[in-house]
Amino acid sequence: MTTGTERLKHLLEKLGYEDVGGFSEYRKILILIGIAVLLVFTAIIAVVMGKYGFTVMDVYRTIFVHLTFGDTTTIEKLNNTIIWDIRVPRILLTVFVGGALAIAGAVFQGVFRNPLVEPYILGVSSGAAFGAALGIVFPAIFFSLQLSAFAFGALAVAIAYLLARVRGETPIVTLILAGVIVGSIFAALVSLLKYLSTDAALREIVFWMMGGFYYATWKDVQVIAPVVIIGFIILWAMGWKLNILSMGDDEARTMGVSPERYKLIVIGIATAVTAVAVSPVGIGAWVGLMVAHAPRNLLWPDTRFC
Repeated sequence: MTTGTERLKHLLEKLGYEDVGGFSEYRKILILIGIAVLLVFTAIIAVVMGKYGFTVMDVYRTIFVHLTFGDTTTIEKLNNTIIWDIRVPRILLTVFVGGALAIAGAVFQGVFRNPLVEPYILGVSSGAAFGAALGIVFPAIFFSLQLSAFAFGALAVAIAYLLARVRGETPIVTLILAGVIVGSIFAALVSLLKYLSTDAALREIVFWMMGGFYYATWKDVQVIAPVVIIGFIILWAMGWKLNILSMGDDEARTMGVSPERYKLIVIGIATAVTAVAVSPVGIGAWVGLMVAHAPRNLLWPDTRFC
């Protein structure tokens, strides 16, 4: 009698997954499936538990009615408000923001060939914080706090990249130093805005910089989800190029890959994903640094799966 694992192994072998380097691909697929199941289980717990507890059937009925465009009047108002309007978008936003930071962290660690690099290394967090502070202090000029945070986060990385570019090349060490400098400048500008702002604006700036998903809405999910998904697909498609870049510029050139061209592309995409992710929820620490290491240790050192 065959077990479920053996049946899955047989199915995956039919699909072309074979043993590679003593660590079979079907086992890697099992780990990925396990992680996905754990994510779904955690999400269900997050929806069910809280100040207002609900049963799994309450959650199922509420979500099912909305997904099938049914009559929402059949749902209790409390269930609809807390489950669908508050908890579900908060969980989805958490997944997309965490995924965005993890993707960007894996990309930056590969490009910079340093496991201690995080998505904020080029100053995107300080730039986004400055943009958010401008949106808070001058709401009449910067009418959208999220758009302002995204724009200045991307601007910070663009400035760092241009400062580091020398004779058509962008040395890794120079780029990191430029990112530190630009990040420090924007951090100083944030401090200046804090000093000049009113008490109410100061509290709001500090509140945003602390980070959190308390104000998550479906609009935030609709803005972030497409960017993260598209960015992930593009970076996944460029996975082998990222693996080559992680070996160094000279090795990349010998394998026919232009390091400058692909560094610009992947850094640009990773920056856009990071800036979009932090714009509505503030700066989240350690996610982009630590999460990228988990699949690398559990699975294999392939950037496509980190």
